[in-house]
Amino acid sequence: MSEPAPDAADLIAARPCLSRHAMDGLLMEGVPLAAVVAAFGTPTWVYSAGTLRTRYRMLAAAMPGIGIHYAVKANDHLALLAVLAAEGAGADVVSIGEFHRATQAGIPAHQIVFSGVGKTGEELEAALAGGVGQINVESAEELALLSTVANRTGRTARVALRVNPDVDAGTHDKIATGRAGDKFGIPHADIAALYAEAAALPGISLAGLAVHIGSQIFASAPFRAAYARLAALVRELRADGYNVEAVDCGGGLGVPYQDEPAALPEAWAGAIRAELGDLGVSLAIEPGRWLVAPAGVLLARVIRTRRLHMPRPLLVLDAAMNDLVRPAMYGAWHGIVPVCTKALAAPTEPCDIAGPVCESSDFFARHRNMPPLSDGSFVAILDAGAYGAVMSSTYNARPLAAHVMVDGTDMALIRPRQDMAALWEKDIVPSWIAHD
Repeated sequence: MSEPAPDAADLIAARPCLSRHAMDGLLMEGVPLAAVVAAFGTPTWVYSAGTLRTRYRMLAAAMPGIGIHYAVKANDHLALLAVLAAEGAGADVVSIGEFHRATQAGIPAHQIVFSGVGKTGEELEAALAGGVGQINVESAEELALLSTVANRTGRTARVALRVNPDVDAGTHDKIATGRAGDKFGIPHADIAALYAEAAALPGISLAGLAVHIGSQIFASAPFRAAYARLAALVRELRADGYNVEAVDCGGGLGVPYQDEPAALPEAWAGAIRAELGDLGVSLAIEPGRWLVAPAGVLLARVIRTRRLHMPRPLLVLDAAMNDLVRPAMYGAWHGIVPVCTKALAAPTEPCDIAGPVCESSDFFARHRNMPPLSDGSFVAILDAGAYGAVMSSTYNARPLAAHVMVDGTDMALIRPRQDMAALWEKDIVPSWIAHD
């Protein structure tokens, strides 16, 4: 049985940056994706600058007075970061590399929050030297290290303790972060004692608390449960005489990859206001996927159509799991639509869609209804702007794909396709091994 799924027309209609043109086929903003293919080949990532701006403004309008720190891990390309920086976004980073990327793109260091469970002493020192705005501490051990680094370098670290509230957000097990036993954050029951300890440590300036319970959250209830626990902690800490001036509410707002009801920023804002709005704290959020996933597609070419001895037609693309790993890693669903006009209107049949990598898990879809596509046809894999390119690899010695940005009717190459020679140019063959 074919998997129940929206057809190409429905997928395109639900994504404002995409449209169908009678002659030019599938467009992103005002640019035919066939023109992108003709200019830059495949596989190629294509990003919509207009979508980034629109979604950031929607979020900002729903969250007046709340700081927005874009989660750089979702997509760290400088061009995307620069678009968001121009809108006024701060950044949430989880490595010193992301910190430097964000500042390089124009995001001020004081608008950057440094999260992550494995910050090294060298990273903490570099972030403090760079003027990072806040460090979200995730363990007692990290707190002690940060105090040592700050004290040794003569700096003061603004700190929020990340709470693990033991709230199950009901999302995929591999992207849940707020349950007891997850590696993220400090157990809820340990916060009061550690806050008291932190208040006495040299080099530490306590700002407040932080939380992040996972990704792809569509209901308000998990947010409200987590924020209610933070609110109770704020009141408890204040009653004990400690200053709590800020709460970082994390991210996690879901995006509809298939035909799920859209998660609304207004609902998320309502959960924040309901639980934290009367505390008189400064508030911040860390959205990633919601901002950038719908702003990107991965263009690919059908390199082989197999019908003989197959349970269904098999389309083999020139994109693979080394480009977009989410379907292989999470079983994630991505819409896949043809680029040309004729195929967009053709009848469909169930088929499987795979990549050429030598792994059995290298599939983008199974039992997917698609029009008959011949070798050389092009498709767009939708909602690939988040956790796509940043998780790419060169497995099977496959060069990294090109990146293109469109803005209205303009398009520009923002990262060239990796040269084949770059795959081995940093390799060193020891002198004792014969090599001609």
